[in-house]
Amino acid sequence: MQKKRSADPGDSKMMVSARQRFLNAGHYRPIADTVSRAVLAELTTDTTANYLDAGCGEGYYLRQLRTVAGGEEHSLALMGLDISKWAVLSAAKQATAMSRHTTAAIAPWANWVVGSNANLPVLSGTLDGLLCIFGFPVYSEFSRVLKPGGILYQVDAGPDHLRELRDIIYPRTKTHMSEPPQPAGFTHRSSESICYHLSLTDAGSTADLLAMTPHLYRASAEGRAKAAALTNLQVTVDVVLSRFECH
Repeated sequence: MQKKRSADPGDSKMMVSARQRFLNAGHYRPIADTVSRAVLAELTTDTTANYLDAGCGEGYYLRQLRTVAGGEEHSLALMGLDISKWAVLSAAKQATAMSRHTTAAIAPWANWVVGSNANLPVLSGTLDGLLCIFGFPVYSEFSRVLKPGGILYQVDAGPDHLRELRDIIYPRTKTHMSEPPQPAGFTHRSSESICYHLSLTDAGSTADLLAMTPHLYRASAEGRAKAAALTNLQVTVDVVLSRFECH
């Protein structure tokens, strides 16, 4: 939760580590590639575009965007924000490691900030784009910080997302809304479905998938035990990328 009353809000160190292993293994690479292509389609080469990943986690999607955009052809000023200090620490460390393996300057290619989507530390009307990937959208804040014509790229779970895992851990599988409603202050530009099957062939990957999702806490002890006993899993990835233009 974005306003969680806790001394250590957001994802725990354990959840962040699980997400880092799972994402760096490439399991959600098609999602990252689709988001990056959508962003690049809006960029021009003669100006610097300002982008925020609101709820960036350990920075995977910004790292992929940086890789796809390249340091020369497109000029991007990137910022990642998350309420979890563990996520931001992981993002900053991995971004530094990424810089060391490129020929680009040592200067950081992104800023990483601990903060909440409910109170973004960003000046009004300064962003060209904003990513919210499996996050907690606060549309009033998003519309405040985006320029008129700026784009919100929002990724949400579709109805079949991780259906096989949910069937195992829940007595009854809940149906997820496949597309968010049009938020106030925005015009819907497009939606794109990203659907594929993922084969997890070891217990560690399955455990990481469960640990990085809210299902870890929503499932019963019995459901978590069933998931822990899995040695492999064939699971559906079903998400929707929606693009909204700020008024």
